[in-house]
Amino acid sequence: MTKILIIEDEIPARNKLKRFIKELDTSNEIIAELDTVQSAVEFLKQYQPDLIFSDIELLDGNAFEIYSQIPVSCPIIFTTAYDQFWMNAFEENGIDYLLKPFPKVRFQRAWNKFLWYKDTSSDASHQFQMLTKIIQQNFQNKAYKKRFTVHKNTSIYFLETEDIVLFEADEGVIFTYDKKGNKHLLSKLTLTEIEKQLDPIDFFRINRSELIQKNYIEKIERYNKNSLAIKLKGYNNYVKTSQNQTALFREWMEK
Repeated sequence: MTKILIIEDEIPARNKLKRFIKELDTSNEIIAELDTVQSAVEFLKQYQPDLIFSDIELLDGNAFEIYSQIPVSCPIIFTTAYDQFWMNAFEENGIDYLLKPFPKVRFQRAWNKFLWYKDTSSDASHQFQMLTKIIQQNFQNKAYKKRFTVHKNTSIYFLETEDIVLFEADEGVIFTYDKKGNKHLLSKLTLTEIEKQLDPIDFFRINRSELIQKNYIEKIERYNKNSLAIKLKGYNNYVKTSQNQTALFREWMEK
């Protein structure tokens, strides 16, 4: 019997996981369904599951706060809409990284990796090497978007990704600013969709509505206890990290 912990704050995503788990041909038990950092920390102080399915952005913060407080010995399959966290995931017992929305076939592949991890007789060093290879293979061949198409009146032009300083969501509309300070309207895209198409080494989502490029960071200042203010080249206003993104932003800047 495999004891599974689900850490997920989106009810549809949680129900999808439960359905996929129920359809597996192995004996499993979901021992808890949690949706906050705090509840997960309290639970893991008392119980250790065999496997964790963990979202990253939770109601009260970032899931990596859990694993920095409570050491876990079991593997973790991360489920998220954001692909810039995959290195952090690997550092925290991650054996796979499911980008939402993921199909059942992708879930099954992740489950098969867990079964391999569970049943292997290899020593710990070999397991670590194999897991490193597995996760790197998931991302090394990914092609990132080189340019965006912009529609203006009756004309169409292209905006090179390397020239983009900032993506901004404003009441459901996405604007982007280039290195010359020009503002462009992107149609039929959400900030989450854009984020998935960008190289996470170069771009980082500092809050719910703003996504910035590292190459155009001019200055970083402390805004308050838990947030940073960032000055971007070619953009007049400072942008600010949200409280739950500040620590991850600092790590991202060092990569």
